Amino acid sequence: MEIQSKLLGNQEINPDTIINFPRGLPGFEDQTRFKLFHQEGSEIVYWLQSVDNAELTFSAAHPANFNINYNFTVTDPEETILQIEPGDDLVILILLHKDNEQDNGKPTIKGSIKSPILINANKRIGIQKVLVAIEQSITLTEKISEIDVSEA
Repeated sequence: MEIQSKLLGNQEINPDTIINFPRGLPGFEDQTRFKLFHQEGSEIVYWLQSVDNAELTFSAAHPANFNINYNFTVTDPEETILQIEPGDDLVILILLHKDNEQDNGKPTIKGSIKSPILINANKRIGIQKVLVAIEQSITLTEKISEIDVSEA
């Protein structure tokens, strides 16, 4: 099956790899079929491309890449939509967007942490969960910083 993408060009895909979002995504409820592509040359960024709208592509990433660890409950209605059964893998992604406010002339990338994407990887069904409240905590790990703190 061939799909069109303004960002990625024409892509030949296996129809079995399409992710169905029965309710669409907030603001795009009429778009229910997406394909997830990995950005070439990046281990972090994915592209969530609408199968039916060449203009609609979202940037996405695993929250763990940004040290974000979710602890929330999937509700019964969400479980029903996702058709979750024991042994199914649930993938969590966050949508990314470029902030027009630039710091030191460099664009800033932000993630929609209050609205993660949940995908039942076994059945290729997804939803966007809207979290009302997020508990914030900080986990300190030893990591070499790439930021020169003398300039801060």
